Order: sequence, then structure tokens, then C-alpha cells
Amino acid sequence: MNSKLIDLRSDTVTRPTPAMRKVMADADVGDDVFGDDPTVNRLQAVLAERVGLEAGLFVPSGTQSNLVALLTHCQRGEEYLVGQDAHTYKYEGGGAAVLGGIQPQPIEQAADGVLPLNKIAAAIKPDDLHFARSRLLALENTWHGKVVPQDYVVAATALARSKGLSCHLDGARFFNAVAASGHSERELAAPFDSVSICLSKGLAAPVGSVLLGNKAFIDEAKRWRKTVGGGMRQAGILAAAGLYALEHHVNRLADDHANAERLAEGLTELPGIQLESVQTNMVFLAIEENRATAFAAHLKAHHIITTGGYRLRLVTHLDVTAEDIERVIAVVRAFG
Repeated sequence: MNSKLIDLRSDTVTRPTPAMRKVMADADVGDDVFGDDPTVNRLQAVLAERVGLEAGLFVPSGTQSNLVALLTHCQRGEEYLVGQDAHTYKYEGGGAAVLGGIQPQPIEQAADGVLPLNKIAAAIKPDDLHFARSRLLALENTWHGKVVPQDYVVAATALARSKGLSCHLDGARFFNAVAASGHSERELAAPFDSVSICLSKGLAAPVGSVLLGNKAFIDEAKRWRKTVGGGMRQAGILAAAGLYALEHHVNRLADDHANAERLAEGLTELPGIQLESVQTNMVFLAIEENRATAFAAHLKAHHIITTGGYRLRLVTHLDVTAEDIERVIAVVRAFG
């Protein structure tokens, strides 16, 4: 039996490559709280220029990046509109409400993850003292491995702006959306006032995200980053990994997408398994509930780990090879 562990839980489990570790070790550093870490400054400037926004702010995590964005856009007693299953609402510890006094207004998403325009319009509050002020629309792209259609994004953000709202993008897997959509980085970012991009998922840096917006927004966001404990000192060691990822790991996301497509193809029409369509690096499969526990144990016995119960998420990434995918297919097919 092959003893190599194949970890399909998330693209966050990747480890820095030897070349990435080398640039981290050699990074030129300063004190980023004082703004004089040259590698952090370069990362922020490079990514801002790539997406067509004025400035960037390096933060420890995607959760903190989204939190800082919400704190910057919204005051206490104001609200942001967000999907019922969106990461910024469901999976970030309620930070905006807990730490910022910001009320989320969750909206039930359609099957493809979008917030229906009529539901957005209905959720925006009138100017009435009985209501929290609607201040922000937060979208997510990709969503559950699916690319949100750009025509929808343009329409949703235009609707929000017509009602006086700003717009934020949780772009945790922004570059996966770029790779799969055919749209440029600037096109996907253009409808938004702020964009959060993770470096530690498909790009395979060990840590870090960048929040992007205009200069005034980022200046204010920097204050909030300090307030929530995100100010780091010689952070250039980490930023160097992000720069390396931007230079070397963006184009290779297509390999992850191809591996996910091959995995789904190999599992098609297996009895007791239902597959969702694949667009990026995530394969979602549902197995009959009464077989789910045995199925998970079967995978684990063959050194394959995933997340989920009877609905599993299998995520391809830098540390999963095409050969690994063939092994996973063979193991799943062998499940009786």
C-alpha cells in the first residue's frame, strides 16, 4: 500500500517549496508597523498594481483581512449585506458583530451561490431610525469552487451603489477565479471598493492575505489592523513568500483545476456517489448517508483525508500530483 498521505481537506495545507523557503530566508526586512519593511511594501504595491487598486495592506489571515475591511467600511450600528453561507458571515466567528458592532444582513443564496438581485434590493433598508444603516455589500468569488459570473457581479455591485452602498470582495481564491473565468485580474476586481486576496490557499504561501482599496481606505484599514492585533514587525519574511507565490504559483493553478476535473471524471457514474460540476480546484461529492462512515474510513486506511460527512469536499493543490489523483480514483473505485 502506498503510504504517502494525500491531503484533500483544503488548499491551505500546502507547504512552502524549497525555493519559497529560500526567498523567505533571504528577505530584506524592516519594521512593518512603522511602514519600513521593504518586502512588505513591495508585496502591497505589486498586488495593488496587478488588480488596479491604489494600495494594499498585508495582514496575517483572510479572516482578519475581511474583518478589517468591514470595520473600515461600516460604523457601529450599520450593516453589511452578505450571503447566508458566505465565509464572512458563517465562518469567521461573527467578528464584525462581536468586535465592530456591525450587523450582518444575511441573504439566502441561489443554488449557484449568487445573491438574487431582488433579494439584495429588498434587504437594503430605507433611511429610517428604526433600521441599521445599510452600508456594504459583500460578495465572494470563487464560491464553493464555482466562479461567480462577471455579469452578475457587475449588476449586483451597480445595484448596491445605486442605493449608496460600498462593495467588498472576499477573494480568498481570487486567482482561481481568474484562471477559470477568462477575465483578467483587473476585470474581476474593478466592480469593488475593496478586495481581500489570500496568499495561503492555492498560491501556497504559508501565511498572509492582502486587503486592497484606494489610499484613503487603506490608511484607515491600517488603524483597524493595529486595533485587532494584526500589526507585525519584520513581516518581510512572510511577504517574500507571497511575492514568490505571485511570481511562480498563479499560472500553475490551471494544473490544480485540471487535476480536479480529472478526479471528477474518474469518479463519474460510480454507484452511490453523486458529483457536482467542477470549475476550479474543488470536487464536491455526496455519498449515500448510510455508507458515509465506512467510506471515510476506507479513504483514511489508504492515507487519503478529506473534509465533510456524506457530502465531501476534495480540494486539489500544489502538493497533490496527477499521480495522486489516479491513486485517489483507484481507491474510491475499490470501495465496495
